[in-house]
Formats: sequence, structure tokens, C-alpha cells
Amino acid sequence: MNRSRAVGEYDGTLREIIHAFKYSGRRSLAGPIASLMRGRGIELLDEADYVVPVPLHWRREYHRGFNQARELARHLNVPLADVLVRRRHTRPQVELDADRRYTNVQAAFTLRKHWLSRSRSIEGAKIVLVDDVSTTGATLEACAKVLREAGASAVYTLTAARVVTRRRHGQIQSLIPNP
Repeated sequence: MNRSRAVGEYDGTLREIIHAFKYSGRRSLAGPIASLMRGRGIELLDEADYVVPVPLHWRREYHRGFNQARELARHLNVPLADVLVRRRHTRPQVELDADRRYTNVQAAFTLRKHWLSRSRSIEGAKIVLVDDVSTTGATLEACAKVLREAGASAVYTLTAARVVTRRRHGQIQSLIPNP
């Protein structure tokens, strides 16, 4: 990924807001969260041809009732290209340690078939990949790989929050450097 931005650390009030949005079905929070994301990622969004939400597997989306990344992306005032699909059901990343997250999402994403048959293309496009939270970056990296292979000239990421540190074997380690 070329550049990444997040509103803030996945902690405290921001974490509570994201949980209410994502797990309690408070879809009305999408606009205010996206407004914060737009403020933090304005330089990425101004360059972007499309925003692309990180997809959920259809079963998870059905159970939750919506895809939180798509809801956020809809409010960013950049054309939305819902081009990715999660082709296999993966374990929720929250259940896995950092090392297993990369393996869990390996080859889990592809381009939507109907997108491939359209005259529109992401060849040469600047893409902002959107999600609610980045922990290790494994999901974002897996999605970005598919977009780059499809010809995107740049893939940036914009999230509402990111996990900055995590305890592992009694030590605190930084997972994602601050850009």
C-alpha cells in the first residue's frame, strides 16, 4: 500500500462508537464517522478515482445486516466501486493472533465477475480502500494485492481506527507505524 490514514487509535470513545456502529446496527453513525475519515484522509480522497470497501463474506453481511466498510465508503464523496468480493468464508480476524491473520485472508478476495465484464476498469485508477479498523493490515494488504493485480496505479487505505499496539507474550509491540 502506498499511503494509509486512520482517524485515530482503536481505543476509548472511538472504539465504543465503532462497536455501536458495527455490532449494534447503529448505521446512522456511518455519516459522522465518514466525516471524520474524510477530514483525516482528504489528500488521499482528493486524488482518488474510486473508494473501494473491504467486502464481508455474504454470510457475515447477511447476519450483520450490512457491510460497515461499504456504509462508510458511501459517505466519502468519491465514486464508490464495489469491485471486491470475499470468495471464501474466513474466521473473524478478531479471533486470531497477528501471525495467523495474514494466512487467514490469503487468497480470500477477488474481483466481482460482473465488474470484469463491464467496460469500466480500475486499470490505472487511484483507489482508496476503506474499512472500519486496521489491526495488522492483513485484510487491507490482501485486498490491495487484488486491486494492484487488476491494474490500479495506486492503492491507499483509509480507516476509522487502527490498532497501534498489542500485547503479545507479555510485551507491547507496535503493529502499524504512524505514517
